[in-house]
Amino acid sequence: MTLRQYQVDAFAERVFEGNPAAVVPLEAWPDDSVLQAIAEENNLAETAFFVPSGEGYALRWFTPAAEVDLCGHATLAAAHVLYTQLGYDQACARFFTRSGELQVRRQGERYLMDLPAVPVVSCSTPSGLAAALGSAPVEVHRGGDYLLAVYASESEVRDLRPSLTLLSEQPAQGVIVTAPGQRHDFVSRFFAPRLGVPEDPVTGSAHCRLAPYWAGRLGKNRLSARQVSARGGELGIELQGSRVQFTGSAVLFLVGELHGVQLQAPP
Repeated sequence: MTLRQYQVDAFAERVFEGNPAAVVPLEAWPDDSVLQAIAEENNLAETAFFVPSGEGYALRWFTPAAEVDLCGHATLAAAHVLYTQLGYDQACARFFTRSGELQVRRQGERYLMDLPAVPVVSCSTPSGLAAALGSAPVEVHRGGDYLLAVYASESEVRDLRPSLTLLSEQPAQGVIVTAPGQRHDFVSRFFAPRLGVPEDPVTGSAHCRLAPYWAGRLGKNRLSARQVSARGGELGIELQGSRVQFTGSAVLFLVGELHGVQLQAPP
């Protein structure tokens, strides 16, 4: 069976920026083991799969190690493929996911994406977190299955050289580090070695936690953010109650074919 696959740099103005995601359109769901095997073979932070469903698409995301509940950049990548490669012409792309309905609207060369906000609550610093990150944060919060470690300055966040082995022992699927930005409202980085993602370049799900935190701290709902990974990426963010709206661009990097894929797992 031959499947078409697209690779898109999301939250990017040009290739080799932002966060790459693979997108595989399907007509029906194969066994989950097939989806996981494709994601492991791709070895990208996320591979997105979607199938037609009602007035939209059922969308799922897989890291090289596991299926996840929410992925912003791969949702943006999936919408980009629909609009630019598959002839989709509706005003809004609707995706039905583990995190509810997500919507993406094309606005010229950019996209407006609507995701759920995830509140964060202050917590004590988990044992070993400072050693894992290489520097002690000034405060720690938890938002769902992510930890949020706050630092005093952008330079501290940029200079962190965490131990991925120690981070994988933390009681969280992912660890966000953040600080006030020099030219943005805030900056961040994101690490998820337990999910097979050492450091993610630009992370929509992390910003679903960062938006409520920084909106509350800064007293405003419109925010500018930059994820200061090696590739880097910028996001415009607006917190609207229980939702977060992101604006960003996406760029197609490659189109390929997957050969030898058995859509039914062998007995």
